[in-house]
Amino acid sequence: MILEIEILKSKIHRITLTETNLNYVGSITIDERLLLAANLIENEKVQVVNVNNGIRLETYVIKGEKDSGICCLNGPAARLGLPGDIVIVMSYARMDFELAKLFSPRIIFPDSKNKLPNLTEYGS
Repeated sequence: MILEIEILKSKIHRITLTETNLNYVGSITIDERLLLAANLIENEKVQVVNVNNGIRLETYVIKGEKDSGICCLNGPAARLGLPGDIVIVMSYARMDFELAKLFSPRIIFPDSKNKLPNLTEYGS
């Protein structure tokens, strides 16, 4: 029997919401540079945790303009945060239990303007 578990794959720790767009179809838009650095891809399922109000939601990623600093909650999720709120964005992967013990998630720490202080550290 192969035992699989779900573990953290990618995390953008403490990104600032720059806007919300209630009339968009749905999702979260994130600066392409941050997606690349965090090893996230467009349409990937993510969990978003709002540090300011404690709300957790699941949605999918839309690629935002590179180096724009954008982080926008779209559609109904727009009601769950305000510009200036701090959120944590996480994705998970399912893998073999033994391989999971060796796996290291990609975690990035953008600054207050949603920029990466040291791009070379993230291979961007």
